[in-house]
Amino acid sequence: MLQYLIILLDDASTSYCHYENTARGKGLIALKDVRQGIFFAMKENLMIQFVYPDYVLPEAYHKAIQSIDHSDIVPATCEDKRLLEEAEVIVLNDWKEAERIAWREDACYVLRTTKSEWFANYEQVGNALGMVQRMNVVITDIDQFTEEDFATYKGVLSSLSDTLEQLYVEGKTPQLNLLTDRMMLKQMNNCNAGWENTTLAPNGQFYICPAFYHAQPMDGTEVSIGEECKKGFSIGSLTDGIHIQNPELFRLDHAPLCRRCDAYQCRRCIWLNRKTTCEANTPSHEQCVVAHLERNAARELLNNIRKHGKFLAETPEIKEINYLDPFEWKE
Repeated sequence: MLQYLIILLDDASTSYCHYENTARGKGLIALKDVRQGIFFAMKENLMIQFVYPDYVLPEAYHKAIQSIDHSDIVPATCEDKRLLEEAEVIVLNDWKEAERIAWREDACYVLRTTKSEWFANYEQVGNALGMVQRMNVVITDIDQFTEEDFATYKGVLSSLSDTLEQLYVEGKTPQLNLLTDRMMLKQMNNCNAGWENTTLAPNGQFYICPAFYHAQPMDGTEVSIGEECKKGFSIGSLTDGIHIQNPELFRLDHAPLCRRCDAYQCRRCIWLNRKTTCEANTPSHEQCVVAHLERNAARELLNNIRKHGKFLAETPEIKEINYLDPFEWKE
């Protein structure tokens, strides 16, 4: 059941997830589509998340946006300083931005990084954790992980776990999606694109998520995610409404592997699924292993924090497991 509507305000609106947005220049959504999108959200009782480009929008757009409760997702390079000071989510698209930014304790930050940059610079995140409320790290090339990368990632998580343990001992409670989310969750908390949220793009069309919009050329021609997955990705329009073929495929209860999994923090990214396995509800080996490495590191962190008298009752146990990929599970 839909709960959120994501509205991309421009073709160049910042990416905040695994997908790349290579659009350059202005491709501003029509003001009438913003208003119609807001009206659609009101009719369907949906919360709106606006995703911004890095330039200052015309004042008429701000007036329309302020007419409804919403959240703002803004790039750290945004020229609208007032927006940067008030946005709920600030997106860092490279490590230089992380070095220059003035951290806000009341904001959530999204850091998008490749695996190689992450392995080389992750200590910067450890330094920032004491200054922010929440940090979401998004590794943009998870599908390229190798067995060597898995081993490196495990070490990185262990190091960040030590940092978080010390902060919790000091009475601070920063959130890092890779580690602390699994400690708090009692059930799956995934992206759920296509089921709990959908996206309105600057062309007035609806998409499962922003990734499916940015995957196709701006002229609307068909594209492919791999040679076997060619199709158009629009699922409707403001005029015709939303029409998803086989909507059950986007639900957790129709995902044979994921519905039995307890890596509750996993994004269960539909885009990565489609890209790597050509199935909406089947994750890749890489996505599963990364999620289970995070799960196991969260288990160790929780146990270590409890040694200091924290999280003694309200946080559920995380069981030990003997696999990283469900296909490798053994009795």
